[in-house]
Amino acid sequence: MARCPARGGYGGVVSSRTTAAQEAARRRTFAVISHPDAGKSTLTEALALHARAITSAGAVHGKGDRRGVTSDWMAMEQARGISVTSAVLQFDYRENVLNLLDTPGHADFSEDTYRVLAAVDCAVMLIDAAKGLEEQTRKLFDVCRHRGVPVITFVNKWDRPGREALELMDEIEREFRLRPTPVTWPIGIAGEMRGTLDAREPDAALRYTRAPGGEKAAAEERLDVGAAREVFGDDYDRAVEELELLTETGGGHDPEDFLAGRSTPVFFGAALSNIGVRVLLDAVVDLAPPPASRRLADGGERPVDAEFSGLVFKMQANMDPSHRDRIAFLRVCSGVFERGMTVTRAASGRPFATKYAHSVFGQDRTSVELAYPGDVVGLVNAAQLRVGDTLHTGKRVEFPPMPTFAPEHFAIVRPTDIAKSKQFRRGIAQLDEEGVVQVLVSDIRGEQAPVLAAVGPMQFDVVRHRMEHEFSSPVRLETLPYHLARATDPAGGEALNRSRLVHGEAMLRVKDKVTLALFPSRWHVGSFEREFPDSPLEPLIAAHEQD
Repeated sequence: MARCPARGGYGGVVSSRTTAAQEAARRRTFAVISHPDAGKSTLTEALALHARAITSAGAVHGKGDRRGVTSDWMAMEQARGISVTSAVLQFDYRENVLNLLDTPGHADFSEDTYRVLAAVDCAVMLIDAAKGLEEQTRKLFDVCRHRGVPVITFVNKWDRPGREALELMDEIEREFRLRPTPVTWPIGIAGEMRGTLDAREPDAALRYTRAPGGEKAAAEERLDVGAAREVFGDDYDRAVEELELLTETGGGHDPEDFLAGRSTPVFFGAALSNIGVRVLLDAVVDLAPPPASRRLADGGERPVDAEFSGLVFKMQANMDPSHRDRIAFLRVCSGVFERGMTVTRAASGRPFATKYAHSVFGQDRTSVELAYPGDVVGLVNAAQLRVGDTLHTGKRVEFPPMPTFAPEHFAIVRPTDIAKSKQFRRGIAQLDEEGVVQVLVSDIRGEQAPVLAAVGPMQFDVVRHRMEHEFSSPVRLETLPYHLARATDPAGGEALNRSRLVHGEAMLRVKDKVTLALFPSRWHVGSFEREFPDSPLEPLIAAHEQD
């Protein structure tokens, strides 16, 4: 694999606020979101391939001589062919610097995925042509809408049998209240992808020739109307009619509606075959917004050309097992970051030295000298930093706190060897800081038997694996019968614990001291509200309600 360095991204000389603004305008910082098996990691590789950041695309399950995907670096990810952590890939494309934050896509992913969306300016929503909108896609879209992140849609796997394109457009509009505006449109039904139309070039069509094995970019051939009719026949005329129908009924791309979250530009393709990926990559540059002013906790805004500021959105330990280090992933929000500069941690007012700063490409690292708004910097050995921290120079500024998302699975965790209690406590605390799980404590069990709260149960497998292999403290888990959490106050927690009519339990979240009320289902929430109408119950973001 060969990395294409970000020219002008981390090189050059430090200059004025003008430089920060100019460099920010060249940045596009985005994430790919999807349901499991929709092809997210494959699309990530294909995008990097088309930008020539890598020389060949990998497979999620690498076979023979074909390597695995760059972004899946953890041993568990490579063994299972899934993504359970987030990776950051930076590469140049068309005089721009693209920061691609690859997120976990597995159904049992952690809130790590949600937090990454706090660091991006746009998201590419990947939809399986056969399955349409799925549960995790819905959750991730809800987070995008909550954070005001505009969404570009890519309908993937059009080279396999699937649903009708018009049906998928109706589903997006109906379920997301989001107007789909096709930019490209498939020639041929799902499973027989012959080419695409582009709404911006009505007098032409693209024909694709897949590269053997899908490791290289698919060849594209531009055909005029006459050649397209000869090659594609009735499929071409049908595609033209469908695209014209959608455009005439308000389906044309509107930049203002897109940035406001009222519409989504739609593209069709097949990531595994590298079909339609180049057009999508162009769309990220042409349509996605560059970094802009960012809202502050006090209600003001931080312009990109202000003094340096950044947001810690992710913590990751042991990316390099030989060094046992911890990396804080920092999104640069304003100004210019220089390696070695001393910044201030807003939460404590204390200085923090940035001597060890890396850019991260999958598991590969290179030292960062300079970074600009939109870039992501990995700060090594940042033990004192936490997710949600603001770092800055000059006058104190602080970004809003990182939201905590709704866990749906809960388990008591205990060390299998009581002699390893010290390692146990250190490991659980670190996994809490990284956001792998949320750690809760209760008066009933005490701090010796904390409760782990997770968005998906596979996070418990991650905990078992990391506790044993990184902290030398194997653990056992006892699942609890709760599937829904609400934020309440201490009085509400006491009311729940003493109630004889409602099945539930109150616990304290260690990280922020918020009292959570846990229930088996929504029915039990209703019972609590009827018995204690004055006790607050606040929903958490991305909650999945169970009856």
